[in-house]
Amino acid sequence: MTAMTHMRREIEEIPEVVARFLSASSPVLGEAAARLRTEDPAMVITIARGSSDHASAYLKYAIELTMGLPVASVGPSIASIYGRDLRLSRAVALAISQSGKSPDIVGMAQSARRSGATTLAITNTAGSPLTQSSDFTIELHAGLEKSVAATKTFVTSVVAGLALLAHWSGDVELQRAVAALPERLAGAVACDWSEMIPALDGHSALYVLGRGPGFAIANEAALKFKETCGIQGESYSAAEVMHGPVSIVNPGYPVLGLAARDAAEKSVADMAHKLAGQGASAFLTSDLGGAARRLPFAATGHPITDPLALVVSFYGFVEALARHRGLNPDEPPMLKKVTETL
Repeated sequence: MTAMTHMRREIEEIPEVVARFLSASSPVLGEAAARLRTEDPAMVITIARGSSDHASAYLKYAIELTMGLPVASVGPSIASIYGRDLRLSRAVALAISQSGKSPDIVGMAQSARRSGATTLAITNTAGSPLTQSSDFTIELHAGLEKSVAATKTFVTSVVAGLALLAHWSGDVELQRAVAALPERLAGAVACDWSEMIPALDGHSALYVLGRGPGFAIANEAALKFKETCGIQGESYSAAEVMHGPVSIVNPGYPVLGLAARDAAEKSVADMAHKLAGQGASAFLTSDLGGAARRLPFAATGHPITDPLALVVSFYGFVEALARHRGLNPDEPPMLKKVTETL
């Protein structure tokens, strides 16, 4: 019997880790939210790379939809390479890094703080350089993550941002949805997408579609296809894929449509069904009927949290796909757990 990979073990830990985070982090979330309500910022900037940047993109949509505040991702090289400080006196800077050690992330957080922004760090490493450069540290309490491919830390980073947003906005429905995530994500772990595995045999590329927070999840899925399976995953907004990329969708070309229960569900579903009608081997996380094949999903009961459950189900699928292709998802070639960029 094949031993369970670290990646699979960490996927199964996600509901427990999220529950632990929510229990342990209430005080700092309350303090940070109180500061944000007092300061009433005009904008939010995010500072991150890799999977953490996909978590930031998710939170961009969540903050804009909930608070009406514009959110921009700032390239860390603005500070680390180009030595430029930005004018951030009425801004919040949200830096996300599992290790909290990457010099460019730390440098940009320091620059933001120096420029007057209220800085918040979301990290899994207490006492890291990033925590020392921030006004508030939201620790993930996720425990050691042994797999190079981040799973439980990605999900908990998004939960951390959503929990902060729920406190900050005072949105009672969002607060309830976040509190219910451990149970909902346990349902997501149980979703079986294995019927999609044979559709990828003989293929080295595919499209992943999403919109809104679901587009951030599509970005994360595309990255995981690359790093664990050697598949050229490309993520697109369902609104953009017809602007050129559709030209390479030939018969049998794989497409994964990540539709959540939100205002964008129909758009994603329509595009997945359209591509399936053109011959693509398309799969879709929606009950909206059409030519694409349905994948099971765990609904969370709230449009802001719903896309997050999709990535938990996806992680289980991509781990199994890597093993099906004879690869070790714990140790992708050419990659290491902590990436320190300048």
